[in-house]
Amino acid sequence: MTRLAPLAVCFLLVPAALSSAAELRSPDGRIVVAVGVKERLEPYPSGPRLYYSVAFRGKAILLDSPLGLDFADAAPLARGLVVEKETPRRFDTTWERVAGKSRQVRDHGNELTLDLRETAPPARRLQVVFRAYDDGVAFRYVLPEQPALGAFRLAAERTEFRFAGNHAAWAAPYGSFTTHQEEEFDKVTLGAITPSSIMGLPLLVQAGKDAFVAITESDLRDWAGMYLSGHGAAANTLVSTLSPRPDDPAAAVQAKTPHRSPWRVLMIDDHPGRLVESNLVANLATPLQLKDTSWITPGRSAWDRWWSGDWAPGADFKVAMNTATMKYFTDLAAEMGWEYVLVDWGWYGPITDFETGGVRDCTKPVAAVDVPEIVRYAKEKNVKVLVWIFWTHLDQKLDEALALYEKWGVAGIKVDFMARDDQWMVNWYENVVRKAAEHHLTVDFHGAMKPTGLERAYPNHLTREGVLGNEYNKWSDRVTPEHKVTLPFTRMLAGPMDFTPGGFRHATKAAFKAQDSQPLVMGTRAAELALLVVYESPLQVICDSPDAYRGQVGTSFLKETPATWDETRVLAGEVGQYIVVARRSGKRWFVGAITGSEGRTLDIPLDFLGGDDLWKARIVADAPEAWVSPERASEDTWTVRSSGKLTARMAPGGGFAAILEPAAP
Repeated sequence: MTRLAPLAVCFLLVPAALSSAAELRSPDGRIVVAVGVKERLEPYPSGPRLYYSVAFRGKAILLDSPLGLDFADAAPLARGLVVEKETPRRFDTTWERVAGKSRQVRDHGNELTLDLRETAPPARRLQVVFRAYDDGVAFRYVLPEQPALGAFRLAAERTEFRFAGNHAAWAAPYGSFTTHQEEEFDKVTLGAITPSSIMGLPLLVQAGKDAFVAITESDLRDWAGMYLSGHGAAANTLVSTLSPRPDDPAAAVQAKTPHRSPWRVLMIDDHPGRLVESNLVANLATPLQLKDTSWITPGRSAWDRWWSGDWAPGADFKVAMNTATMKYFTDLAAEMGWEYVLVDWGWYGPITDFETGGVRDCTKPVAAVDVPEIVRYAKEKNVKVLVWIFWTHLDQKLDEALALYEKWGVAGIKVDFMARDDQWMVNWYENVVRKAAEHHLTVDFHGAMKPTGLERAYPNHLTREGVLGNEYNKWSDRVTPEHKVTLPFTRMLAGPMDFTPGGFRHATKAAFKAQDSQPLVMGTRAAELALLVVYESPLQVICDSPDAYRGQVGTSFLKETPATWDETRVLAGEVGQYIVVARRSGKRWFVGAITGSEGRTLDIPLDFLGGDDLWKARIVADAPEAWVSPERASEDTWTVRSSGKLTARMAPGGGFAAILEPAAP
């Protein structure tokens, strides 16, 4: 349903100190945005300047921060502006997500559009649209169609975030615009981010004891991906920087009016867990573009030998890229009740050039791999097949390949190694998911940029990587317990995250060693199971091999935990320390908790269940031996009251996983 209010200026706009400034409030009044033009904006040079500021619970989060656009072949559109019109709007709608962290989503907020014009010739026009929600702020630039500005080359977007102090921040230092966006989110201060830094999004800032702000973007379409750098001259200030076009390094965006930027998003709340629950990025994204979504299936997938590199015990074949191996992993998916099996790289030939992909034909499998036979075998076992493709190979034969995969009966594609988010590549992503939908194919992007809400418009786009995930255990010691418990508060705020959880070969942090075959994971069995609840991904690609799962403690949790949810709650957590997440599927709740390298005991109140009823809790927890032998876990079933609590005793790098369902009357 939709409820729109008349343009009630008295509700939305509060007179500010300057006649050209206005205030926009969130529905609950906690967040206040001031936006307008000032003659002089300290510490910037003189001249009327467009700015905004943000306060939360009466305290300044962002001080007056300039906005503007720089063009490669025209003067900047930033100064000498006058506000000609202010248009407020209220909105309150609900929509239903096809797959993700919550089914019913409320989109409720207040909006203000400023129409601006240059006071000097050529008198170009610009709109800025601000929205205030209870969980954050968003704004975008809109360039109307106009004689003074037609085709343009945008060199830079001068969006600034001038924080009120030198706060702590968690930031991913990519160092380049050519990146798979697979880095740790380091804890730094805002002052340590320099003009030469290229920091990825989301970037999380603790702006005071009870204020957390995450900067990211939504509805990235026909624009360049955004990063953040330090300002240099203005203290504690971050400045947007856009990924340049490879074919025009002086420009980030080539377009013509009318045109609009993505939403610049500030997720704001008093606890970082509320940011994890937020639907702000999805609410700002383009709504559903598909007429029929009934064929889209979220779910879990077995992953072939690439990660585990294992032998099939008792079999007469070596696990490799061949039809027998794919059937071996299909059998695992069928046993576990998983929806998919993934045929990863090598099925149409080895890749030796991971920059360009080299010369390969993604419509011609190697002799050892019979894709139609794998699909036939999987269908008999109620399992769907996904296939991997290097992005350049797909680009060369996009229409032909997608049509062929549909003819074979393939259910989806995993597209890899883009490592870019310039304007051309941003448009390529959308073209792929749109055309994949025409052939009833789901999409998983790897070697990918962060999510920006594309999965709302095209929910066949189930997930993407853009994360330092479990595969790094094959060659590094970077997937630490601290990294794993930082990701929910940083990378995952942008959207679904294909971390590939489920490693069942464990080591303590001290004993861990990287190895290519049968890789280890740092942390306990219970922690690895909890990741399926803590990490959001409508396609959970579960990484280990059949022999690692069969007969092991915890396999029942792998069988039962779904990949899409009706509701999500974050019950507790501190960035880089621990997190407790509860997600509901139907009448059942799934609870996952993980901790960093410091073991801890947490009481988990069950009041989110409501009432004072009896519930059956099936629990996988760290066994007492897990402090030394992290593969050791206990499985128990308890009857609990929803007015009571669960106690999670977690080893270093440990976890806790539970399934709660109403007890039989």
